[in-house]
Amino acid sequence: MAENNIQELNKKPEDKAPKKKELSERQLEKLAAKHRGPRYKTSVSDKIISVITYVVYSVFAFVCVYPVYYIFINSISNNDISKRGKVLLYPIEVHFKNYSNIMNTPGLFRAFEVSLLRTVVGTILTVVIAAFLGYMFTRETLWKRKLWYRLVVATMYFNAGIIPWFLTMANLGLRNNFWGYILPMIIQPFYIVLCKTFVEGIPKELQEAAELDGAGTLRIFWSIIRPVIKPILATIAIFAAVNQWNAFQDTLLLVTDEKLYTLQFVLYRYITSSGSLKSIISSTGSSASVAQTLAHAATSTSVRMTVTIIVITPIILVYPFFQRYFTKGIMIGAVKG
Repeated sequence: MAENNIQELNKKPEDKAPKKKELSERQLEKLAAKHRGPRYKTSVSDKIISVITYVVYSVFAFVCVYPVYYIFINSISNNDISKRGKVLLYPIEVHFKNYSNIMNTPGLFRAFEVSLLRTVVGTILTVVIAAFLGYMFTRETLWKRKLWYRLVVATMYFNAGIIPWFLTMANLGLRNNFWGYILPMIIQPFYIVLCKTFVEGIPKELQEAAELDGAGTLRIFWSIIRPVIKPILATIAIFAAVNQWNAFQDTLLLVTDEKLYTLQFVLYRYITSSGSLKSIISSTGSSASVAQTLAHAATSTSVRMTVTIIVITPIILVYPFFQRYFTKGIMIGAVKG
């Protein structure tokens, strides 16, 4: 009897309490519905505002998308009809001869490889140098930090011109040289200013903690700064990639070797040659059938439309992969307390 009393005293309060029956999912839903407040009823004014918002954003989306759509449907429509401006909402007499003619351009794929290589290498170097210099200009231990920063920023406002630039590039041996595409464009003052401004918004406690742990300048930049400034690096990468991909003036001024021709320059020559060929045919009075065939295959409007689609497609395909880095939420939670 005494042992039973001792066991009753040693029982925990949880053991003494009667066991509650487990509620089923339906019972839980009923309880939740009882305690749930009244549903929010949308007023007429809210509905009107929602409709207006959807209409405004739909119009804005249409204005942004339609130019690209217009160029595409004109590139695959009948060239003569497209030239007269009759293609507005849907393609007419669909064909892909314009694309096949451009794809048969001599040296096109080699030029594509050159443009792709200069875009990848140039973008990586531009982003790395802009990030590192932007970080270094925030370090108070950098010797003559303000002087170097002002000299870099000054180049945004002063430009010597094309002829001094050409002479400098020739004296440096960058004519008919692949690095002539890369080196002049890897240091961009505007990108450096963007990185510097972004780094200045990072709490100094992160860098101080790393310095107390014995991390050096390069270690802090690579392990602390670089992961935090990914949004601005993605933005700079897109800007730099577009600049490298669309550049053709440096090819026009510096390069005479066809092996180093870029895609933009080859397409530029294709547009020029197509216009010249059409002018020659119309002025010499060739046979009507040949003239009609060549004019149909290479009107200036169709060539421009087709070249535009070919040029912008790679950028459109790459952009979604960088878009997710544009948010600045990566900074949230970096420092506690």
